Amino acid sequence: MQETFDIGGDLTVNRLGFGAMRLCGDGIIGAPDDEANARAVVERALELGVDFIDTADSYGPGTSERLLREAGAPAEAVVATKAGLLREAGGDWLPHGAPDYIRNQALVSRDRLGVDTIDLYQFHRPDPDTDFAESVQAFAELKDEGFVRHVGLSNVTVDQLEQAREVVEVATVQNQYNVAHRPEADERVLDACEEYDIGFIPWYPLAAGDLDSVGGIDAIAERHDATPHQIALAWTLHRSEVMLPIPGTSSVDHLEANVAAGDIELSDEEMARLDAA
Repeated sequence: MQETFDIGGDLTVNRLGFGAMRLCGDGIIGAPDDEANARAVVERALELGVDFIDTADSYGPGTSERLLREAGAPAEAVVATKAGLLREAGGDWLPHGAPDYIRNQALVSRDRLGVDTIDLYQFHRPDPDTDFAESVQAFAELKDEGFVRHVGLSNVTVDQLEQAREVVEVATVQNQYNVAHRPEADERVLDACEEYDIGFIPWYPLAAGDLDSVGGIDAIAERHDATPHQIALAWTLHRSEVMLPIPGTSSVDHLEANVAAGDIELSDEEMARLDAA
């Protein structure tokens, strides 16, 4: 199993990353009750060799990016962030893909992360009220101007990926995907990413803990002296060499268990059983 992937062809990262959404408070709004613990989780991830971290300006909003900077992540890891969603105090996520907004948020994210250039800047979600190509063009201009190194997409279809590739080189795609959630539309996106050597970042790689529908996963976990969650992560790593899972947690213990899943070797028979579940 390939252990690393080259994002955009030049940023080599270990394929098992870390999702920094859960560093925030309840509902992904505001700061966590224990900011020192949140920073400790990030610091432990770096100690364990995690060198790819995913966040977004809307996590907090702003809280996750700030905590990553305070924990030293941008100096030691590839940090990917996103723009394109607004947050409301009640917790709603509102698409906002206006080019001027995206350009402004890039400057804000650079400041929060303490970097001159954002490693990977992702369009968080297409906005039905803004032309998709115009939104992507804003990311392309930010790349041309040196504010971002690589551009990614999130929550897109194959058609949107193809449309974006006519505007800018796409380094990654981040869609919901896991052993319990494999819609045909996202399978086609994954196939396209494999064809173009684009990193595929599955969000909710642990299926938000809901693995009851995955037949056989408990027996496979017992065979490996592992948890079903660890098997779910191992499955994503074995499923495709362009896959970059980013399990998130606010617990050091859970983080360590997630990272340990990278050492699990699933047999062809076990993969076939999980694929068929």
